[in-house]
Amino acid sequence: MAKDLQESLQEPIESLRQLAQAEASCTRCPLYRDATQVVPGEGPSHAALMLVGEQPGDKEDLAGKPFVGPTGHLLDRALHDAGIARREIFITGAVKHFKHEMRGKRRLHKGPNNYEIERCKIWLDIERGLVKPSTIVALGVTAARSLTGHTLTIGKVRGKPIAMADGTRLIVTIHPSALLRMAGDDERHVAYRSFVADLKAAATLRTGEPVRRQAS
Repeated sequence: MAKDLQESLQEPIESLRQLAQAEASCTRCPLYRDATQVVPGEGPSHAALMLVGEQPGDKEDLAGKPFVGPTGHLLDRALHDAGIARREIFITGAVKHFKHEMRGKRRLHKGPNNYEIERCKIWLDIERGLVKPSTIVALGVTAARSLTGHTLTIGKVRGKPIAMADGTRLIVTIHPSALLRMAGDDERHVAYRSFVADLKAAATLRTGEPVRRQAS
C-alpha cells in the first residue's frame, strides 16, 4: 500500500520525520492556507495500536500536536481507564490541517468534506505503512470513511472488529468530542463507559484476539 503511494511522490518517505516534513509542504487541498501549521501523527514508530481522529482543533493547530485540547484531555482519561498508555500508541488524524470559520475573534471547527478527506488520505496511508499497527481505532465518521473508503453508520459497526484488506484489525467508535457535547450528566456517563469499552476491545485485539467481523 505505502509503496504504491510513494511512487507518486517526488522523494520516498522512509520515516515519520520525513513524513511530517512532506505533510508540512502539502497543498493538495485548500486547508493549508488558513491553518497555523500541519499537525502530524505522534507516537512510537512501530506502535501496535493506532488511533485516528478527525482533524486538528484550535489547540492542536496552535501546538502542532494531536489531541492536546479539551477533547484530548478526555481521551487521555478514557485511555487510562481502558488500561492503555498513551505513550505506547500512535495518535493521528484523518485530516492534518485545521478547518474552521471565523466567528468574531473565535475560530470555530468545521468538519472536513469528502474531497478534503480523500486528498489527505495519502498521508494517513503512508503513516499506516510506516507504523504498521496491528489494530486501528477510528474515532468518528471522518476517520472511518478515510480508513474504509465508505461512509459508515457508527451504531451499526461500533466496537465490532473489522478485518481490513491488509490484515489490520479496525474498531470504529465515536469521536470523544461527542461526549463533550452531551448536555446530561447521566447520558454522558453512560456514553463514556461505552467509549472506554470500545478502547478496551481494541486493546484486546492488539494482544492477538482473532477478528470476528469481515469488512464488506
